Amino acid sequence: MNMALDLTDLSVGSALADIHDAKILIVDDNPSNVALLEAVLDEEEYENIYSTTDPTQVLSLYREHTFDLLLLDIRMPKMSGIEVLQQLKEVTRDEFLPVIVLTAQTDQETRQQALEAGAKDFITKPFEDWEVLLRIENTLQTRLYYTRQVVRADILEQEVRKRTREILATQFEIVKRLGAAGELRDNETGAHVNRMSHTCSLLALKRGLGKDYAEQLLYASTMHDVGKIGIPDSILLKPGKLSPEEWKVMQHHPEIGAKIIGDNDSKLIVLARETALYHHEKWDGSGYPRGISGEEIPISARIAAISDVFDALTSERPYKKAWSVEKTIALLKAESGKHFEPVMVDLFIENLAEILEIKERYLDEETYHN
Repeated sequence: MNMALDLTDLSVGSALADIHDAKILIVDDNPSNVALLEAVLDEEEYENIYSTTDPTQVLSLYREHTFDLLLLDIRMPKMSGIEVLQQLKEVTRDEFLPVIVLTAQTDQETRQQALEAGAKDFITKPFEDWEVLLRIENTLQTRLYYTRQVVRADILEQEVRKRTREILATQFEIVKRLGAAGELRDNETGAHVNRMSHTCSLLALKRGLGKDYAEQLLYASTMHDVGKIGIPDSILLKPGKLSPEEWKVMQHHPEIGAKIIGDNDSKLIVLARETALYHHEKWDGSGYPRGISGEEIPISARIAAISDVFDALTSERPYKKAWSVEKTIALLKAESGKHFEPVMVDLFIENLAEILEIKERYLDEETYHN
């Protein structure tokens, strides 16, 4: 916000000195009235006095100087004071632009019109010097208080934004490292985390969820398998098929992951918890650990599920060969409405070229990074 007063070092005791630095514009079609007001203000050592006898110039003058106070005549030939007020009200973002109306009219209608247009006070012509000075001082003290509070609010808002960015950066780093730990615990590569998370972010954008959501999901989805930290090596690293009992243990990793992430209500943590807890749920309700279906499954987890499966199937591992893209896409189509949300399958296929670019960008020999 453009402030005409310098509020960088204000104290209550210095307020009177500060108002004498205010920029004041006198608007009156009578040069004698202008000269009289200039003399009164100059005598009191107001240093930034501007004036015009042409009310049509007020708007351009205000844009150039951003005045702290206007002394405005009501009856003028080219444009009335009421019209000037209405014009200023349309263009200024300042919620408190002090205007003192100078008028020989004392009728209620004129005063009401001026107040409705934004006037803050009145001086009746002919006026006494002491009254002019007191009304100007009182109005500028109010202006000074208002601008001081605006500056303080701006500083506070900047500080809050700074602290929020610092907190988010810390959360991002923790999430990244936990996500990497979960994948490496499972003999997965860091590149899988990159491919899966960037695919999630891309699909979120394509789904119309917005840039902020997509960025949050980029980091949150890296933690989808963090719960594998709590699965015994004998099960997690077993080269052969799991027994029914072992499979039951493995199915607990989403809930373990949700507990590790916790229930903090920040957007990032909420998304991380959702993807960890629900990415093994299926559209038809046959998944785990809760067996929920359809739109009961958070959209973050629906995105994570298809992204994770595609990359896992198309990646080579010591215990399996990579599937071809064609074979994997055929599976996605077959599982549309079963494992995966139909809309998500269609969206995935529509954006396959960009997804494959992500896959090429993060090869298995790369280390984990974003």
